[in-house]
Amino acid sequence: MTSLESVTLEVHDPTASDAFYQAFGLGPFVDVRASDAPTTGFRGFALSIVVSQPGNVDALLNAALDAGATTLKPATKGFWGYGGVVRAPDGTICKIATSKKKDTDPATRQIDQVALLLGVADVKASKRFYVERGLTVAKSFGGKYVEFDTPSSAATLALYPRRALAKDTGVLQEGTGSHRIVIGSDAGPFTDPDGFVWETASA
Repeated sequence: MTSLESVTLEVHDPTASDAFYQAFGLGPFVDVRASDAPTTGFRGFALSIVVSQPGNVDALLNAALDAGATTLKPATKGFWGYGGVVRAPDGTICKIATSKKKDTDPATRQIDQVALLLGVADVKASKRFYVERGLTVAKSFGGKYVEFDTPSSAATLALYPRRALAKDTGVLQEGTGSHRIVIGSDAGPFTDPDGFVWETASA
């Protein structure tokens, strides 16, 4: 089974970005490296951070804001649970959410799961592309959402329509240039139909 070994964000200032992700709590899940590749607008992806209760959402959002993030969507309750969205100083979009409506324990900054959400032009076509490269589908809802079973210490992988992901995270869908992200796995190297770059994970 293909695993997702690493998520590397390409940033202007790796030292500053690394300090942000360590303070935020995402340090164990993402790597950073230097890049000045041109990019504007929505980069086509987001990091989805899943936690166990609303208090943990607030704790992580506050940590991100204290470390220099800006709010894209303030934390709110919805029929699906509770969550908010911030943009890191390097431009990466981070969504923090829980399916629970009430706290049952003291709030912590414990992260239960990180998912890499890719906004793609055609979910079904991208799903076929990834299955051909050894990824196993865990959940699939037609052309609306696909989640892969990617055993990993980094993140799980999911596909959304680009427009839907932009709307969900509170940004416009337009964007050009580099995605500023590289995915490491035992299936690489390749570039997917939407220009997301995969490389062979270093041992």
